[in-house]
Amino acid sequence: MPIFLIRRAVVAMVVAMSLIGANPALAADNDDAGTPSAAAMAFDAVIVRPASLVATVAGTGLFIVSLPFSLLGHNTDKAGERLVAEPAKYTFTRPLGDFDAQTPGDD
Repeated sequence: MPIFLIRRAVVAMVVAMSLIGANPALAADNDDAGTPSAAAMAFDAVIVRPASLVATVAGTGLFIVSLPFSLLGHNTDKAGERLVAEPAKYTFTRPLGDFDAQTPGDD
């Protein structure tokens, strides 16, 4: 039982340190407004991109499950765009660290 508590404490400390380190980086002035900071790029590469990849895979799975219903409703293209294409564009075509980037095809 003590090992479980130690592991829980270590995980809590790692999460706390991650959050503490992210706040000053987000509040820092960026001299070049068009270029994301190194912290934003690191956060994007380590946290956001893998999460976006998971969302893309999950969306693909949902699309496959919903495909028979999409075919019946004649909205396969809309379902594919929402569930697969948009997460994939956010994951693979967006510049690193730029969370507000418009990808091709966005309105």
